[in-house]
Amino acid sequence: MVELTLSEVEGSFKIKFVDGSWNGLKNLKFILRQSFSILICFLAHLCCSAQQTTTSYKKRVLEAAELDMLFSYYGQEGQNAAVNGGEGTEELTDATSTLVLRMPLNEDDVLTIDVGISAYTSASSSDVNPFDSQGRASPFDASSGESRTDELVYFNPSYSHSSDDRNKIWSAKGYVSNEYDYFSVGFGGSYAYLFNEKNTEISISGQVFLDSWNPQYPVELRGGFAENIAGYDPIFERFENENRNSYSLSFGFSQILTKRIQGSLSVDLVAQNGLLSTPFQRVYFGDVQDFFIEDFQLADDVERLPDTRFKVPIGGRLNYYLNDIIVLRSYYRYYFDDWGIQSHTASLEVPVKLSDKFTIYPTYRYYQQTAADYFFQKEIAQSTFDFYTSDFDLSEYTANQYGFGVQYKDILTKMRLFLFGLKTIDLRFNYYDRSDGLTASILTLGTTFIVD
Repeated sequence: MVELTLSEVEGSFKIKFVDGSWNGLKNLKFILRQSFSILICFLAHLCCSAQQTTTSYKKRVLEAAELDMLFSYYGQEGQNAAVNGGEGTEELTDATSTLVLRMPLNEDDVLTIDVGISAYTSASSSDVNPFDSQGRASPFDASSGESRTDELVYFNPSYSHSSDDRNKIWSAKGYVSNEYDYFSVGFGGSYAYLFNEKNTEISISGQVFLDSWNPQYPVELRGGFAENIAGYDPIFERFENENRNSYSLSFGFSQILTKRIQGSLSVDLVAQNGLLSTPFQRVYFGDVQDFFIEDFQLADDVERLPDTRFKVPIGGRLNYYLNDIIVLRSYYRYYFDDWGIQSHTASLEVPVKLSDKFTIYPTYRYYQQTAADYFFQKEIAQSTFDFYTSDFDLSEYTANQYGFGVQYKDILTKMRLFLFGLKTIDLRFNYYDRSDGLTASILTLGTTFIVD
């Protein structure tokens, strides 16, 4: 398994590696695909029934069921793979398909079901076992073994209720996801209160994730491997705790300042404990002899990080309605944690309305962070240290992201596909460039249908 993010603290993108068989996941993927159409038709039928049996004339929170169909393709390249101790190819591709169905149960209540499948191929993750193919083992060449691919499936239902005056909204949600070596269960809820003629909103939300690992260690650190290499005696010990728990509490404040300006503030408190290290990410020490098989250097140990972490992101948004054509949407966030990372994020999006149906979205995002206290480049950490990692997601770097999007919107849903009326099509492309050499391209396509 490999976990890869655009930034450790940004939380913008994650995938995980599998080393071993995943027939169970393939079966789950097949079942999930077959269930999509049944689920949509069944819930659409319930929605229509609910609409037909209601006798109240109160305006609904959601007038009709909506179905979002989302697809994204992500590709990246780099030369600082954490699987190989901060050296080697980071080439990766990921394709994700998601369905989100929002169904009004009555005037006040909405049920949302979010299901998705993510499948990826990773050159770096194949190096958890670089010797499982016929090619010469090297951190800069992908192994052709099965360990280079994996799939993730998840299910995320939520339920929300609005008061009669629409000034109070509470929600509850759950989450479950599964991969070969990682299983996650989560739950949470939120409450929002609007006042001052709905010009002001305050909110609070909380989430809990209870995760468990099935650790996949580098092949050379597994039983029986080291005994066959003269002099190779890594200090490696398996992790005893294989659970990871995350708890978050979020506070939000939103205010309409003038007819043209709207702003918001948010504060998140995140606490984690358990196995926060990634079991397959190698570390090479500066005071230990190097050992190679072919062109591949054997690990001295795996990443070791503290078993607790506390994070605090503080963010603000300011939107300015320039005129009927242009809106300015700005965002800033400051982040710090007790691992020594501080970061700044700033972004600007400028929707430009070309017509009643078409809008374009040029975007720019800047990110900068300091290094974690435990980050060391290859062969800099010493074997006597308590904590160490060579994951460049925890290094000091800056990043720029440039994007452009096009949206088609038809609130009358004149275009139809069977029982579905097309409401929006959203196509976006983003290019990500990090100062350590990592680059990525992200293409997303989203559609929203109204279910009659």
